[in-house]
Order: sequence, then structure tokens, then C-alpha cells
Amino acid sequence: MRQFLVIALLLALAPLHVVAGAVADDPEVKAQIRLFSAWIEGQIEIRGLPGIVAGVVADQELVWAQGFGHANVEEQLPMQPDTRFRMASHSKLFTATAIMQLREEGKLRLDDPVNEYLPWFEFEQASPDDPPVTIEHLLTHSSGLPREASSHWSDFDFPTGDQVRELMKGRVAPFSPEVRWKYSNLAYTIAGMVIEEVSGLSWADYLQKHIFDPLGMAASSVDRPDPKMAVGYGSRMPDGSRDVVPFVDARGMAAATGLTSTVEDMARFVSAQFRQGARGDDRLLSTASLREMHRVRMLENTWTSGQGIGFSVSRTDGKIYVGHGGGYPGYTTGTRIELDSKVGAIVLTNTNDSNPGQIVTELLSTVGKAVAKATKAEEKTVPWDPAWSRFAGTYQNRWGTTRVLVMNEKLVSMRPWARSIGEPLTLEPVGDGTFRFVAPTGGGPVGEIVRFVEKDGKVMRMITGDSYADRVHE
Repeated sequence: MRQFLVIALLLALAPLHVVAGAVADDPEVKAQIRLFSAWIEGQIEIRGLPGIVAGVVADQELVWAQGFGHANVEEQLPMQPDTRFRMASHSKLFTATAIMQLREEGKLRLDDPVNEYLPWFEFEQASPDDPPVTIEHLLTHSSGLPREASSHWSDFDFPTGDQVRELMKGRVAPFSPEVRWKYSNLAYTIAGMVIEEVSGLSWADYLQKHIFDPLGMAASSVDRPDPKMAVGYGSRMPDGSRDVVPFVDARGMAAATGLTSTVEDMARFVSAQFRQGARGDDRLLSTASLREMHRVRMLENTWTSGQGIGFSVSRTDGKIYVGHGGGYPGYTTGTRIELDSKVGAIVLTNTNDSNPGQIVTELLSTVGKAVAKATKAEEKTVPWDPAWSRFAGTYQNRWGTTRVLVMNEKLVSMRPWARSIGEPLTLEPVGDGTFRFVAPTGGGPVGEIVRFVEKDGKVMRMITGDSYADRVHE
């Protein structure tokens, strides 16, 4: 069946939205919402997109969520924040979270070989002397395994768990483990099977008990038709039409791509990434485990992005983002989180050519940026004391000369005989005449205390961390 999109009708109904809390009342946030909304409405019109739901999270709050266009074009059913979508590869974030939970319980280790849990896990290796594939290899796309298990993206006929076990014997790994980052739905399918073997629960039941229920994700499910599900549409054809895509069961590959959720439920998952402390209640994992998941474990060969445990990691304009995207028959989705500002953006669409990654980028650069500014905690700083100017001067030790300068009411440290000026290093005041060594990289005593030794009214020495240099008096 083909459903022709009538653009005028797409925009006829006002989009429904959710706005919460004081942050959404910030004038700049409201202004950026209007700007982003106008752009999205234009994208729907010019590109003939069925519908989109977007949301922005600030720490523990879903600040704003809004539906644009239609969940069902034929029935003119508008998109709403509680509309369900197939989340596709977002499923991998939940699989990785489950593995980390089992790791915290002492039931497995990330460096365990997969075949210790799944004895049938055998395939043709890229090299006869390859090491065994570990659980961490699966979660970081460094296993070297093929991307897929069968032709399911072409015929929408996903294999069952039993079929995956059988086909593994004929799989040939293109690469050895850890040679390069190589995305693999098959790897996450296997990771889901490890979860089932260790926990004694199906992947869907594990998620329900250990992730959905603790977070209150009542609208989320695994491979289950839902009356509130947005109709999925294929890519736009030359005549402007789109195929309606039927419900597709991921079967044995659910751990890689079978999740269904909403912007509201995904906001709950995003908020869980900012919680600190030991695992318990709505804290899915300890702070330490979350940090491990968000840290780069495997770099893309171009060094432009990397892979954490489950999460993709990227750096844009000096900011670090973690998240994931997803593509499923009739649906494409994207989530991106800026950990430092505790702001996340979620975009869910019911078509295959919407490019949610670009929409997420625009959402973060508009509404997300305004939300980050509105929620930024006021920095507690020690005011400048003109008396600190006495610390400016030249200091020497066996490693050379350091100059301390006063620059715009702050002390900075630099090497005058360095090849280039570079970035001066800041001595950030922390009180009681002491400072902290602040640097953009991890070299030197970054983060450590700097103090000055005085005698008879003269500054005699600068101690940085555990090292020192003596003042040169002219």
C-alpha cells in the first residue's frame, strides 16, 4: 500500500506539546523553541515528512517535548509526545546497560570470552591466531564480526534465536578483534544471548524488570504491536508517495534493534545517565559504571568519533557528546547527550529518510543550547585579590624557567623559551592564598594545588603539586 502525503494536511493541525518547569519559561528557551519549531515545520513541508517528535532533557526533567506532523497520515492522527516508535539500534544502549548490571553483580566480566557462556559461539576467524571474542568486544563494536546475521534488512525476515545459533557456523569475520571499529548488529544479538544465559530471563523480560520498571518506562516494550505506535513509512518516492511499512518483529535480534519507546520514556533513560551514587531504585548503574560506558573504548579509524560501552562518542566544537541513532523499517531515531551540561536531545521519526542525526544537531544548537545556559549552575569563584600580583615573576629549577604573569585579574603560567606561546596555564584561586593548576590537557600537575612560599615579605618559591621552582629576584 502507498500513502500519498498531502503537505497542506500535514500542517493543518497544530502540533501538541509538553512544556515543564521553570526552565521552559526562560525567555531564550521559549524563543529557541519557536525557532526550531518553525524550521521543523518547514522540513516537513518541503521534504514531505510524515511526522516527528522532539524532546529536550535537562538533568532530571523533560523540559520540552512536541509532536509535529502525523503519526498516521491517512487518518490525520497528529504526533504526540506519547506516540510510540520502533527505536531500532537504541536497543543497544539497553543491552549494554544490562551487561553492566550483571557485571556489577559479579555474574560476568567484560574481558570474559563469549564462548564461556555460549559454547556454540563459533565462526571462521579472520586469522587463525586471533584471540577469543570477549563481551567487551561485542559492546564496543571491536569484535570484527560481520554486521548482520542474514538478509533481514532486505526482506524484513529477521532470524529467530535458534536460527542465529545455526548460522554462526557459517559466519566469516572480516577483521580480527580490536583491529578496527566495525559496527555489528550480530555482535549485539550475541550480547543479548549472553544476558539471557546469565540472568535466566529473556532479553525482553530482563529489560522490563531491571530497566523499564525502575525508571517508570511504562510505554516501552520489545517487539510488540502497540495501538499508539506511529505508522512507519518508507522513503519518499519520485512521485511523492511513501510505502506504509508493516510491523516487523526483530525476533532473535531484539537485543540489537527490537525496542519500542516514546520521547517521554527515552527522556527517563537519558536522565538516568546523570544520576550519581550506587545502583538502586532509579539508579540503573553506579557512577563508576556509567563513566565506563560514556568513555571512548574504541576509536573509529578516522579518529573523528569513538565507541564507549553501548554509547557512541563524538566531539564537536570542543564538546563531548554520547548517544545513539537508530534505523528500522519505517522509523529513524536519534539521541544525543552533552554530559557536562546534563542536556540531552531526542528525535523520533516515522520514516526512513528524515535524517534524525541532523535534526538532533539543530535541536541541540537551538533549544538545547538555551536550556544548557538556563540551567548552568552559578560558578563559585574566589574574587581577584590585587595582592596576588606579588606572585608574578620568574621562577627557575633544573628543568628551566617559568614566568607567572597577571592577565586580566588572573595569574597564568607560561614557558618563555617554548617554541610557541601556546595556551597559558591558569592558576585558579581556591582560597587561603592557594591556587589550582588548570590546563586543557592532562599533562603536568593539572588539577593539583599551587602555593607560594614567602619569607621576610618576599616570594621565595612556587610549589606546584610536588615540585618546586625558586623565585629569581632581580
